Amino acid sequence: MKVRWMATILLGGALLTACARDRSQLDATAQPDTTVEPAVATLPATREADPPPAGAEAEFGTDFSRHTVPYSEILSGGPPKDGIPAIDAPVHISVEQAAGWLDPVEPVIRIEIGGEARAYPLQIVTWHEIVNDRVGGVPVAVTFCPLCNTALAFERTQGERLLDFGTTGRLRYSNLIMYDRQTETWWQQATGEAIAGELTGARLKAVPAAIIAWEDFRRAHPQGRVLSRDTGYDRPYGRNPYVGYDDVSRPPFLYDGPVTPEGLAPMARVLTIERGSEWVAYPYATLQELGAVNDDVGGEAIVVLWVPGTASALDTQEIASGRDVGSAAAFQRTVAGQTLTFNRQGERLVDLETGSEWTILGHASSGPLAGEKLVPVVAVNHFWFSWAAFSPETRIFMP
Repeated sequence: MKVRWMATILLGGALLTACARDRSQLDATAQPDTTVEPAVATLPATREADPPPAGAEAEFGTDFSRHTVPYSEILSGGPPKDGIPAIDAPVHISVEQAAGWLDPVEPVIRIEIGGEARAYPLQIVTWHEIVNDRVGGVPVAVTFCPLCNTALAFERTQGERLLDFGTTGRLRYSNLIMYDRQTETWWQQATGEAIAGELTGARLKAVPAAIIAWEDFRRAHPQGRVLSRDTGYDRPYGRNPYVGYDDVSRPPFLYDGPVTPEGLAPMARVLTIERGSEWVAYPYATLQELGAVNDDVGGEAIVVLWVPGTASALDTQEIASGRDVGSAAAFQRTVAGQTLTFNRQGERLVDLETGSEWTILGHASSGPLAGEKLVPVVAVNHFWFSWAAFSPETRIFMP
């Protein structure tokens, strides 16, 4: 009951009543509208049998006659449309400036595109869930769903159209449903798929985004930029509005979906990879035990690395005081035509072929391959219930 009480009060109260200063909500460089045909067949618009979610037609201009999921699967999370406000005019500061208020173990979402590295602290993103931004000149949406522990980044382009995103206030399988402001199409955050509206059937292109410790970002990217607390909103950044939510013994909040497959607790942390037609989940408990997992997914040789030192954003009241859950990231494990085999030796992550040492960011810090970088693959943190709901045929990696 504690989790339900905290989420209901904080989402229905604090997130709605906090004062907000005006910010521009649309990207001035947005492209003219163009029609994108759905990639898959839509469900019939039978309003008697499957009407749009309650209140949705009054809030949105969405074409609810086009949808790929039953509307009965969509629940209200409490806040209305944009009740959890996206950040549309993000301000970025230097690593030195951010070090004044970020604890070394605090979790941040790391994005790197075109040589430009950005950190998005979860102490901020937890209160907004979406940041409409540009990294390395690429328009991206950086997203985080606290109820599923999913941090994903997507390119904001769909055909010739540039999109920016807000929150619908609705959930499916406890997962954030976003909407784009250009067509008011609804998008499932966990999959990047358009599930209702004009663009139904389209899918956003994912960008690698890892949850790592602030200290790991600071060391790797001393010239990187960090999302500032100057968001235009009054929020208690650094506080966790979901105290105790990631207790593995608790059930997920507002989950009304398929029964979670056996093998892992519903709230177990996993890092997940989808390559081709193969889905794999790597339990954090296994990663913590091994430090490095060498695997092949969809015919591609990959490695999943894990290191300690990252606090949970969903544990204690102060995020910086959260228990250590570590961080994980996935990469292609072929460098200059050579497929490497990784192993943990003490506190070091090394490859057996050259003895080079590697960081959680896939950078070789010493040895014959010093200066080399592994190519990241899109890998997403989830609670097991969330990933399994959308990808039930997943293989759970077991040593």
